[in-house]
Amino acid sequence: MADETCVAVLGAGSTMGLGMARNIARAGIRVRGWNRTLEKARPLEEDGAAVLGTAREAAEGADMILTMLADADAVIGALEDAAKGAESDATWLQMSTIGEAGTERCAEIAEQHGLTLFDAPVLGTKQPAEEGKLVVLASGPEASREKVQPIFDAVGQKTIWVGEVGAGTRLKMVANSWVLTVTEGTAETFALAEGLGLDPQLFLDAIEGGGLDLPYLRMKGKAIMERNFEPAFRLTLAAKDARLIEESAQRHDIDVPLFGTIRRRMAEGAEEHGDLDFGATYLTSAPRHDGT
Repeated sequence: MADETCVAVLGAGSTMGLGMARNIARAGIRVRGWNRTLEKARPLEEDGAAVLGTAREAAEGADMILTMLADADAVIGALEDAAKGAESDATWLQMSTIGEAGTERCAEIAEQHGLTLFDAPVLGTKQPAEEGKLVVLASGPEASREKVQPIFDAVGQKTIWVGEVGAGTRLKMVANSWVLTVTEGTAETFALAEGLGLDPQLFLDAIEGGGLDLPYLRMKGKAIMERNFEPAFRLTLAAKDARLIEESAQRHDIDVPLFGTIRRRMAEGAEEHGDLDFGATYLTSAPRHDGT
């Protein structure tokens, strides 16, 4: 695998992409990276990877292309350039969160360029990406799964095979719906406690050890209490993901009004705090007397 495979990572300097690319390189797999802001991908060179100036250059000689970019337009723009330099029968690992419509566009483009597409978004944020502990929600042709599994093993602690292309994205929408619900719920619960003149730690003490306790709630709650919004996952991207969830629900005629509210709330927060962690949705609800 290490001697035969070369992976072009597009988005190799992104919050998630850098850690993923480094772990692929550290697994002994050749990596050629590209990022729109080139300097953000330079740390890859410490792991023996090449950092190139264009997506096309990164894909030259690569038999796999991995996309980890912000949205469908960014993914497709980079892939269209990369396809000019990639091998004619290259495999495309589309691991960004781009929703159902975006994935369908990717499937059409893959067919046009003769690429084998895997729809494999991931669960996890910056730290799991750096540690190789993402969960890969993989979907794609069964006959080629053995070929791509070493890449998934390099970036993730677990791969869940869901079905054909599109199924991975649908599972990601479901998983993200829970992540965003917990985060927005935590933010509003802590804002309510503070607005009522209570230390939010009392709430955590009250639910400790019971069925309502949740590690993720505690993690986001701690960040809110410390006003630590260093971005593990930016609020702008969370707002985008909330919109994708709402779009999926609408296309399948599912009534989920909560996600309309979460989407609007996170979009509102992103206008001012978009580059902070998505736990900063708390700041939109924070009591007016709060000093932040």
